[in-house]
Amino acid sequence: MEIFALMLSAVLIENFIFSRFMGCCPFLGVSEKPSTAVGMGMAVVFVMTLSSALTWAIYYLILVPFHLEYLQTIAFILAIAALVQFIELFLRRFVPALYGALGIYLPLITTNCAVLGAALINIQQGYSFLESVIFGCSAGLGFTLAIVIFAGVRQKMTFCNPPRAFRGFPLTLIAAGLAAMAFSGFSGLSM
Repeated sequence: MEIFALMLSAVLIENFIFSRFMGCCPFLGVSEKPSTAVGMGMAVVFVMTLSSALTWAIYYLILVPFHLEYLQTIAFILAIAALVQFIELFLRRFVPALYGALGIYLPLITTNCAVLGAALINIQQGYSFLESVIFGCSAGLGFTLAIVIFAGVRQKMTFCNPPRAFRGFPLTLIAAGLAAMAFSGFSGLSM
């Protein structure tokens, strides 16, 4: 039951986009079409899950035994960047079709603060290895849910005719704020 509560919390209650406001740059930049939003979301789920496992291992197997906990942020950034580069090389070599589909999204994930945020939250909350992996995957699924929903909203916004002052990015920010307000309704769920 604890695992289910952790998953539900990461996806809906403490959604990285709408509650924690992490990962807003790719959220706003890649959410113009649902197809690109799904690609970005799946790439984030994959990287966030693997990086949660990797950073947990680095923290508890390297940093803590050598009393280097103060280096966690730098170590996590380097580990995430290396992981993304390794995944990019692996996909380019062995799965070129998937690499072609995700090509532009993989480098963007290196600078996505939601990935680093998930790694840091895992350590701050004292999650076990399994909990860290589940939290990372669930947080990535929450990111995907948010970006896909918002891509649908943005697609519908192309058919509206707002006042000139609201056209483009201002209307996008208003819609994002309204979506965040709608997601705040999940904060009433107690876990």
